[in-house]
Amino acid sequence: MSQTQLESPQDLLRYQLRTALTMEDDSLAALKELAGAARSADVKKLFRHHQDETKEQIENLRRVFALLELPESTAPSPSTKGISKQAQSLIGKSAPSLRDQVTLSSALGNEHYEISAYRSLIVAVTPVHAEAARLLQDNLDQETHTSEELLTRLQEMAA
Repeated sequence: MSQTQLESPQDLLRYQLRTALTMEDDSLAALKELAGAARSADVKKLFRHHQDETKEQIENLRRVFALLELPESTAPSPSTKGISKQAQSLIGKSAPSLRDQVTLSSALGNEHYEISAYRSLIVAVTPVHAEAARLLQDNLDQETHTSEELLTRLQEMAA
């Protein structure tokens, strides 16, 4: 499904939902790369846990498509592609002793983008469908919790 022109709030919601599905697919791939680049077992474990949450978030998005009676499809997410590219660049430039900080910092940037995306989606879908809004809120809650975990780990490393 191609949406080259957005002319209504419904068009915007559908496009943002499609972009969110791409965002989570991109995040799942990035988390695998970050887990591979991280050095400590604790950081690797955090990324693996968030991979499992991301799979749940993808399923929630699929349920939202169904609830809104929209065909499930994706749309480009240049932001997540850029965040992943930045992470790869930083990992490639960092000394092994900095890998955990670099991977956590990169993941934190991605989480903040996802939080913003879910907040916008919740605002758009709430007047349309309460159950869809609840599923998106569940995703937002997980992203917010992960962001807090990442920030705590970074602060511990900086201390």
